[in-house]
Amino acid sequence: MTRTIRIAIALAMAAGLSACVGPGLTGNSTGGIIPWSPENEALAHDAAEAHCAQYGKVAEHFLFERKSGQYISFDCRFATGGPTFRYSH
Repeated sequence: MTRTIRIAIALAMAAGLSACVGPGLTGNSTGGIIPWSPENEALAHDAAEAHCAQYGKVAEHFLFERKSGQYISFDCRFATGGPTFRYSH
């Protein structure tokens, strides 16, 4: 998938977050949380990228536990040499 298409998808998700099950993404300029579900886990990186881009930042440090009722959390940080994703389970 080209970068332009990925950005367009991420922006569309950020506009409505209709793809997230439940209440959706909650956050601010320092990061956010998304309710965990298999569907949300698949879309979390793009939604977090779009959210952090609103503040001129990139999404990093994704943390989650694969259990109902838990959250996917992420940080928004200023890029140093481009976006970097670090995955933790």
